[in-house]
Amino acid sequence: MELITGRYIDPLTDWGFKRLFGSEPNKDILKDFLNELFKGEKHIVDITYKPNEHAANLRDFKKAIFDLSCTGDNGEQFIVEMQRGKQLYFRDRSVFYTSRLINEQLSVGKESDTYELKEVYLIAVLDFTMDKLPSKQYLRDICLMDKDTGTIFYKKLGYKFLELPNFTKRAEELETGLDRWFYLLKNMSRLDKMPVYFNKRVFEKVFQIAEVSNLTKEEYMSYRTSLEQKWDYENVLSYAVQEAEERKYAEGKQEGKQEGKQEGKQEGKQEGKQEEKIETARKLKGKGYSFTDISEITELSISEIEKL
Repeated sequence: MELITGRYIDPLTDWGFKRLFGSEPNKDILKDFLNELFKGEKHIVDITYKPNEHAANLRDFKKAIFDLSCTGDNGEQFIVEMQRGKQLYFRDRSVFYTSRLINEQLSVGKESDTYELKEVYLIAVLDFTMDKLPSKQYLRDICLMDKDTGTIFYKKLGYKFLELPNFTKRAEELETGLDRWFYLLKNMSRLDKMPVYFNKRVFEKVFQIAEVSNLTKEEYMSYRTSLEQKWDYENVLSYAVQEAEERKYAEGKQEGKQEGKQEGKQEGKQEGKQEEKIETARKLKGKGYSFTDISEITELSISEIEKL
């Protein structure tokens, strides 16, 4: 199937996301995005990009690799992530990422008699919903809170999850700058021109650098590769969902049959399905997907994937 690109890049590809938000010369774009998210809480004057890989202090600790990592002008730290599909233990992973930044502030060997910490925030743009039940909530603003009083217990740690599927506003219904960011992230790759409602200099810049015709040959090839990976991921995920539904249906039909016969058929099916999972894992591994993503899609363990 021919790969057709629109006028503007897809910001929900790895390359497209970093093109918009991860460039030092264009850091005013990320700064505007963060300020719209934190409006009423803080105003960020400047940001400095940091390495996105954070190795552990000890050999046996797991290292963390972020999509983007930056520091605000007051020392507050931001992890900015884009996630296309649901991941096993996604909430745990989010807490682990922020814990790594907190741990680095008070690392072993630093002389200090205080535990005062800088603020740490994780912002995740999600192309999926965190819960199974339908919801109109498209921004989750999470903090540590006293459950009895409803007051904030600790202000220096927070999580903001942008659930794009729950955002259903049309262009003419957008009211705030954050609404425009939601709309842009969800719809930009399908637009053929910049909407008149985006009358702000930063958005003019976004559409300019996102126009496919403005990419160099090398940039375009990198974008195509990232777009192919996204589509492959979506196709594999769709296949996995369909397979799970067919499996449930087949298991329901087999319920009334004799146990021995059922076990024999089930073993044969499981062997075939296991081979399909292994083959899918090999393809995704060859395309550079993380072991965590492959495990989520195929239901194979990390150790099984490592052996392929």
